[in-house]
Amino acid sequence: MDAVLEQADHQLAPLHDQHTALDVLGRQLAHQAFCFVPAAQVATLLMQLSPAALAEFGTFQRSWERLAEDGYMADGGRYRQRRHATFSAAPSAHYAQLESHQPHYQTLDYNPLNGGVARHYLPIEDGIQHGATLTTLLNLGCTLFGKLRPDAAWHIEVHQFRIEAGRGMEGRPTPEGVHRDGVNFVMMLMVKRHNVVNGATTIYDLNKQRLDQFTLTEPLDLAIVDDEQIYHGVTPIVRLDPAHEAHRDVLVITFRRRD
Repeated sequence: MDAVLEQADHQLAPLHDQHTALDVLGRQLAHQAFCFVPAAQVATLLMQLSPAALAEFGTFQRSWERLAEDGYMADGGRYRQRRHATFSAAPSAHYAQLESHQPHYQTLDYNPLNGGVARHYLPIEDGIQHGATLTTLLNLGCTLFGKLRPDAAWHIEVHQFRIEAGRGMEGRPTPEGVHRDGVNFVMMLMVKRHNVVNGATTIYDLNKQRLDQFTLTEPLDLAIVDDEQIYHGVTPIVRLDPAHEAHRDVLVITFRRRD
């Protein structure tokens, strides 16, 4: 992570260039409906939005040690832990506002495995919800998606996920398979990988023809998809060293236009 931040420091440009970088990202997303943003570029964008964005990134990472088991896994799996929070944003706003804690819900059309029920998860810890890293990531999403949908007010959901790979057992980041989430945009941020292999992000068009595949490996590697135009999934993870525990920690932020 230190190397990523050092590289980002060298890439920092005058503040007006922040908007140029976001415009380029927005054009890429509009053109192909997905993009992979490497960690150094993400760090640069975040620190341009807020110089303190990554000052406590280690604290942000360590909060994944305090997630709770997902008790709604219809496949019976005990390999997923998570926490959840809900935010909102006004049209063209550059920031998000925390909403009261509420359940996560997806229809069976979008999640045939675990959908159809209100899923109640522990809230993301206060220090993380209000911390500089998450706040700046939300600001990045609001600014980027506000350029693409300037008239949209957003319902935003934030998910902390830990997927564990057991001894002789794989962990499944997307147990529902290749899917859409029923939102407008999805940001998937790598927080940490420990002793795992695989976990490749796969991208498909609406006919489920594969368009691309890449692996989020470095902390802050980011994938963004237009969920109306793209199916996506993540391949199962397995332990690199069978003798030691293994996990994949990811932050997922979804933006859905409010009616």
